[in-house]
Amino acid sequence: MKRRSTIGCSPVGWIAVLTVALSSCAVKPDFASQAVTEPETVLRLEFGEDNPRNSEGDFVELKDGKILFVYSHYYGSSSSDHGTAYLASRVSSDRGRTWSTRDKIEVDNEGDMNIMSVSLLRLKSGEIALFYARKNSLTDCIPMMRISKDEAATWGDPVTCVRDREGYFVLNNDRVIQRPDGRLLVPVSQHNYPGGSFSLGGIIYCYYSDDNGKTWESSEAVPNPDSVVLQEPGLVILKDNSILMFMRTNAGTQIFSKSTDGGMNWSLVNKSQLISPRSPATIERIPQTDDLLAVWNCNLSMDEEISKKRTPLNIAISQDEGISWERIKMLEGDPMGWYCYTAMQFVDEQVLLGYCAGNQATGGLNDTSIKSVNLSWVYQGNQK
Repeated sequence: MKRRSTIGCSPVGWIAVLTVALSSCAVKPDFASQAVTEPETVLRLEFGEDNPRNSEGDFVELKDGKILFVYSHYYGSSSSDHGTAYLASRVSSDRGRTWSTRDKIEVDNEGDMNIMSVSLLRLKSGEIALFYARKNSLTDCIPMMRISKDEAATWGDPVTCVRDREGYFVLNNDRVIQRPDGRLLVPVSQHNYPGGSFSLGGIIYCYYSDDNGKTWESSEAVPNPDSVVLQEPGLVILKDNSILMFMRTNAGTQIFSKSTDGGMNWSLVNKSQLISPRSPATIERIPQTDDLLAVWNCNLSMDEEISKKRTPLNIAISQDEGISWERIKMLEGDPMGWYCYTAMQFVDEQVLLGYCAGNQATGGLNDTSIKSVNLSWVYQGNQK
């Protein structure tokens, strides 16, 4: 993938500077005649007593049309990444407009520290897969997989996805994908190993399974010759069946790599046009239009402190498979906000976004919001 100049977005008033690109972005026919509906927050999971943090969840649509959201529910007194947490859920029976008011525990804490960072996936077999990180220590954090054969009423025994190495492997929420040929792909970042010291920069691998998660193999490490900080990889399948990997980094943009052999080998990392602090992005394909949709922090500033912040939260589309990004809009803009770890679920003519939406004064990752965003707003709405 060729290097291209990055697109800037100004934090002054949180207004992006893509005027030319935005004015030339064609409105998709499916949404050209629809009324523009503003994004709406439909659920807010706020921290409270014995619940210092709610974060990193994912969605799945059930066969009866309900939408299930499973997230990391912290308990005790610590809201850190190493505090105690289990997996809890809320459900919507009306396509994401309203949600249940009480948690259901999906998986009890089975880690010495916690279990967290949920990915849900409807498999080609019809079953539902639940992925999460089981965290025991700073040298032992492993992605796990469970299968439900009864529409998430119960979950099978956990399967370890990383078996050839020991260490601290980060798997973000809403990261696991399945190729058309059935291959499951789990992107991870290794930051430590027994007897080692914790590293901010990770070694990036992609674990894959061709037997519905029973066994797993590792890709080669993603080449990183300039030793930039790489973290929290995600994946999206491109139209030519190659796989695009996007990563959080300290390079001022999201970093990309590409695989043309099903996730076993990866190209040299290169900068994308998604200007970003060291914060994760989420990229998925819009089923109705076949464009890519990104949600991330479009934060560009000469002020080093401002450029580190995970605010604002922005959304954009790409009509050229991630080379350029258009229709950049702001979803959240509180200068004291902390927005990240977004999950996407396309439901009818909308996309549901579940993301951390706390405040810098209270830790940032404490609260989670679900926002309903109409695709007509994505394509037609005024840029903010």
